[in-house]
Amino acid sequence: MNSTVIGNISRFVLLMAAQILVFNKMELFGYTAFPYILYILLFPVNGNKAVLLITAFFLGLTQDIFLNTSGPHAAACVCLAYFRPAFFRFSFGISYEYQTIRINDRLTPERFSFILISVVTHHLILYLLELLRFSLIIGTLIRTVATTAFTLILCITIIYLIKPGKQ
Repeated sequence: MNSTVIGNISRFVLLMAAQILVFNKMELFGYTAFPYILYILLFPVNGNKAVLLITAFFLGLTQDIFLNTSGPHAAACVCLAYFRPAFFRFSFGISYEYQTIRINDRLTPERFSFILISVVTHHLILYLLELLRFSLIIGTLIRTVATTAFTLILCITIIYLIKPGKQ
């Protein structure tokens, strides 16, 4: 096994353990953050797309098992992993695959827009699937905005704590 595979496995286990043991029990004004999606965001740009989709499914499925939900986390994670190349193209430009993009470097507007779009998409899909009623669309949007803000702050903090940028 090379270091990328070991790094991805350890990132999967550590983020899922932190989500289950800490962040599922931590609420801010009744809203929970979901920083486990950092696994999908930090997956190597030129990594195997099938591996990303499969591991994203198991990432969400693990969260669903521990929260006793019927699969919205798994669906939202797979959708995020599927749309990730489009978010890269939108944020970094058409030639993102040929560049060395490291999300954990300095926070630039491109990196911030990538993280923001990814978190909003994940949370919107998650809460739409969780509530399954269009009559509750205002509540869904409020929950999406609140948890997006909480998760965004947490994700950026975790990125800088784990891998500080080169100054």
